[in-house]
Amino acid sequence: MMRPSLALSFALALGVAPAAFAQDTQRVRTDKVEVIVETVARGLENPWSLAFLPDNRMLVTERPGRLRIVSADGKLSAPIANVPPVAAHGQGGLLDVTLDPKFAQNRLIYLSFAENRGEDRAGTSVARARLSDDGKTLENLQVIFRQEPAHTGDNHFGSRLVFDRDGNLFVTLGERFDLREQAQNPANHLGKIVHIKPEGGAASNNPFRDVQGTRPEIWSIGHRNVQGAALNPTTGELWTAEHGARGGDEINIPRKAKNYGWPVISYGVDYSGAKIGEGTKKAGMEQPVYYWDPSIAPSGMAFYTGDKFPAWRGNILIGGLASKSVSRLDIEGEKVTGEERMLRNIGERIRDVRQGPDGLVYLLTDSSEGRILRVKPAD
Repeated sequence: MMRPSLALSFALALGVAPAAFAQDTQRVRTDKVEVIVETVARGLENPWSLAFLPDNRMLVTERPGRLRIVSADGKLSAPIANVPPVAAHGQGGLLDVTLDPKFAQNRLIYLSFAENRGEDRAGTSVARARLSDDGKTLENLQVIFRQEPAHTGDNHFGSRLVFDRDGNLFVTLGERFDLREQAQNPANHLGKIVHIKPEGGAASNNPFRDVQGTRPEIWSIGHRNVQGAALNPTTGELWTAEHGARGGDEINIPRKAKNYGWPVISYGVDYSGAKIGEGTKKAGMEQPVYYWDPSIAPSGMAFYTGDKFPAWRGNILIGGLASKSVSRLDIEGEKVTGEERMLRNIGERIRDVRQGPDGLVYLLTDSSEGRILRVKPAD
């Protein structure tokens, strides 16, 4: 067996930073501030999302189907009982987690997940449940939304959950990859953003509630695979980060009844190199606020509003899976005016980005030995 020191030297010589050798603490210089990146917890299997509880502990999903509570000092709880069964294959599994806006009173949480529907088909679903007082089990679990139709493929489940200021829930849904033409069909949920009441059912201000032949839950159409979403703290509008194919990752501000073009228009090309659709623009279809070419494969997304990094206040932070970085976007109104790729030296896929109640930034690394990282000022 290769000695660890020699193995690490060999890995670094190849430009590889395997999770087994990941440093617990790194000092990193960014354009605007020097930071320390420290490991809070490790040993999570493909963690996908985290949410902060009122006592500053974290709920963390693992894609194979586990939900855990992580203490501030990094101790992992045993898996919480009564999590819904998931279709843990391909890109599917247990995905996003978010707290009800009134969690302090009702202890309700919401989970998105790939759900088995029989005959090797799966679809993105959303469940809500009460987290027991001891934090060990989910009570009164109910599935409040199911993406239709289900499909046999393994890819493009979405899926982020974001509450709006009225207490309704946005759910981002992928077009399941090989059904991409269906992103333009309002008779199904593929490649859509839906807007539902917290107990399920279409929100009252949805644009297609009374339109025959459409799904009443739909908010916007023409999306590929949205894996980043957050409310703009100034306007209260939803902003999203969406996977393109080869190029064409997008930032959008999805508005009711609008069509965001996939797969008719795109700034990317197919994986084969073939052209997608009709070009980059078409009447009646929205342009992205910002796009990447080549792709960064964007995932978790947060607007930074804290006081620990004043130079970042009002910026968007987005995790990159392919870029293995955090993209910091300068925002002026509805325009992206600059981008910095940060924390590349971590050398891992960044699945989620969250601002903690302490004003620090927390990241999830996407691997079989995934970590929770905390980013804090160096001084």
